[in-house]
Amino acid sequence: MALMAFVWGALGGLALLIGALIGLYVPTKRRVIGYVMALGAGVLISSVAFELVDEAAKKGGLNVALLGLVVGAVAYWFVDRIVSRRGARHRKRSGDHMKNEEGGSGLSILVGSLMDGIPESVAIGASLLGGSGVSLAMVVAVFLSNVPESLSSAVGMKKAGYSTRRILVTWTAVLLVSGLSSWLGYVLLGDAAPTTLAFIQCFAAGAIITMLASTMLPEAHEQGGPSVGLVTTLGFLAAFVLSRLG
Repeated sequence: MALMAFVWGALGGLALLIGALIGLYVPTKRRVIGYVMALGAGVLISSVAFELVDEAAKKGGLNVALLGLVVGAVAYWFVDRIVSRRGARHRKRSGDHMKNEEGGSGLSILVGSLMDGIPESVAIGASLLGGSGVSLAMVVAVFLSNVPESLSSAVGMKKAGYSTRRILVTWTAVLLVSGLSSWLGYVLLGDAAPTTLAFIQCFAAGAIITMLASTMLPEAHEQGGPSVGLVTTLGFLAAFVLSRLG
C-alpha cells in the first residue's frame, strides 16, 4: 500500500510534467490557459472542502480542523513570502512577469513549485489511510489543477529565458517529490491518532487554499477574464458530483 501511495502521488505530479510539455511545445491561447486553470482550481476547492476538511472535522472535531486550517494557511503564507522575495513570486504566470522580476532565481521557482505541490501529495497519501482506497476525487482534482499550473509556469519560464532542459528538470523533480511526499504521508501517518490525522489533513487543506488564492486564481483571471468565475464554479460542481458518486 505504501508503494501505491507513491504511485498515486507521482500520478498527480506527472500532470505537472505533462502540463510543462504542453506549455513548451503546444501553442495555447491565453484564454484557454485561464479557463483550464480556473477549472482545476474549482475542482481542487471542492475536493479540499469535502474530501479533506469535512472528513477531518468528522474524525478529529471542529476545533482540530480549524486549527489545522489556520496553521497550514499561515505556514504556506510565510514560506511563500520568502520564496517570492527571492524571485518566485510569479512562478505560475505565463506572461513576462518572471522576465521582469528582479532577483529571479531558478532555485526559488523550484522551491516554490515544490512547496505548492507537497500539500496536495500529502493529502493523497493521507486519503489511503482510511482503508477504503485512495480518494479518486482528490487524485483527479490534483491532476486537473496541476496541468494548467505547470503549463502556465513553463510558458512564463520560457519567456524569462530558461532553457527547455532546465524547465523539464524542474518539473521532473517536482514529480518525484510529489510521489515521495504522498508516500511519506502514508508511512508517517499510518499509526497516527484520528485527531493527528485530522490536523494534518486540514493543514494541507489550508496550504492548498492559500496557494490557490495567491497563485492560480489571479493568473486564471488575468488570462481568462471575468468568465473564469463561472468556469471555477463548474469545476467545483464537477468535483462535488464525483465525490458523491465515489
